[in-house]
Amino acid sequence: MLEKTLQAGSIPTLEAMMRFTGQRQRLLAHNVANLTTPNFQAVDVSPKAFQKVLGEAVAERRDRSGGVNGPLRMESSREVRVGRDGALALEPLRGTRGVGGVLLHDRNDRDVERLMQSMTENYGVYRVASDLMRSRVGVLRTAISQRVA
Repeated sequence: MLEKTLQAGSIPTLEAMMRFTGQRQRLLAHNVANLTTPNFQAVDVSPKAFQKVLGEAVAERRDRSGGVNGPLRMESSREVRVGRDGALALEPLRGTRGVGGVLLHDRNDRDVERLMQSMTENYGVYRVASDLMRSRVGVLRTAISQRVA
């Protein structure tokens, strides 16, 4: 019963968004940590590609269940591998996908402004998803606490 409750509504979608943005934040932090490393090529993944995969999973769930109930079955994509437990692993494409920075004399591909913009946008998405998740869990907590045994 608890599993069905946790797979209803927007909770699985919010969970997937939080997992993606959490993994992407690690990737972006890795880029920041290597800003001055010679020959370092910054990498990133496409949030739009993930959003497309997530949208397809939501549409498939809606078609399967006739509503917004049931597990969210996401397919792996070129950059996002979905584990059996729903865990996400990001695999940025190396060599073809930098963050579009300027290649400097130390052969480091960096653009600090773009990197900070990506981190801020990613954090904003995480913050919105976590606030909505907190709201959903609060509603469930209230409903459970007022249950007559």
